[in-house]
Amino acid sequence: MGQLPAAAVLIDIEGTAIPREFVPAVLLPYAIAQLSGFIERRGDDPAVRSALDEVSRMVPGQAPDVTLAHWALRDAPVPPLHALQGLMWLEGFASGALVDPIFPDVGLSLRRWSRGGLRLATYSADTAVMQRLLFAHAPGGDLSGLFAGFFDTRVGMKAEPDSFSRLAIAMAVPTAEVIYLSSVEAELDAAAAAGMRTCQILRADSRAKPAERHPVAIDFAAAAIVMGLPSAA
Repeated sequence: MGQLPAAAVLIDIEGTAIPREFVPAVLLPYAIAQLSGFIERRGDDPAVRSALDEVSRMVPGQAPDVTLAHWALRDAPVPPLHALQGLMWLEGFASGALVDPIFPDVGLSLRRWSRGGLRLATYSADTAVMQRLLFAHAPGGDLSGLFAGFFDTRVGMKAEPDSFSRLAIAMAVPTAEVIYLSSVEAELDAAAAAGMRTCQILRADSRAKPAERHPVAIDFAAAAIVMGLPSAA
């Protein structure tokens, strides 16, 4: 019996859809540099005020901007920091201070797969807020509406097969009908152990080694051919 047709594509982001260095070298330093001025300018906005109040509840007796600066330098996984980072990045993309680095082939392929009836989702160590912002400001236009979900490590760590099983349940698709695209072989191993089909995206400038246990493609267009997804070919 042959494989069932793919019903969904799950994609990693860093190193797969964007250059791996963009988040640590651009997004996180931008938020650190903007934090103090942003709070001063936007401190009365309801969303900003709510985040600041939450910081004060979490760390009473210390000015929230001091706490946030400490967390930001350590990229701490704290909800109010994530909320403020998202607002700062949104402002940065809107002003042109930040330029979205999503690879050109990504948008073309995602639109083609969506038109072909495939469910699309992301799974990244980056926050769901960051993921949505990146795809909303893609160079070829907003891609965020193509996705059924943006998942981060709140569902589990990416090297654990159970995380991928939970993701398939959340996507309402059997694992055998999900194709996972990532540059990281350990993540691909975990997805395959959960029953997903896998393909390593090995960009031309990648320092990763070609996977030994998974198909390999240089970009999303090539992955479509390798994995039998809708393609221009």
